[in-house]
Amino acid sequence: MSDPTVDVRTASAADVAAVLALWAAARSANASTPDTPQSLERLLATDAAALLVAERDGVIVGALVAAWDGWRGGMYRLAVDPAHRRRGIALALVRAGEARLKACGAPRITALVAHEDADAVALWAAAGYAHDRTIARFVRSL
Repeated sequence: MSDPTVDVRTASAADVAAVLALWAAARSANASTPDTPQSLERLLATDAAALLVAERDGVIVGALVAAWDGWRGGMYRLAVDPAHRRRGIALALVRAGEARLKACGAPRITALVAHEDADAVALWAAAGYAHDRTIARFVRSL
């Protein structure tokens, strides 16, 4: 069930503070990369359409990064304000991200999800994403 009072749109520089506040309120325990105004401004400068927001009555209640590297699509940092969950906002953001990445030419999309985040795992499964148990993710901080 989607919420008809929510509008999903591409974010702008004016949305940076609101997205950072949302991410602070809905931050996953597994999110280890710091969220800073500079990181979001860099994202918008590099790929202006990558950051999607869900807005209700002028307030940002959800956000998703739908990034395209020229080869594959990736979805990151999906978050919905805890007071607005279970209304279809996350799925609306995912579908908007898919449409954006398909328009870019992405043949495949990868979503990063913490194994132990049962709500997130359930959302991505309900959205039609398969759990890839064959690929390991290796990370190195710079």
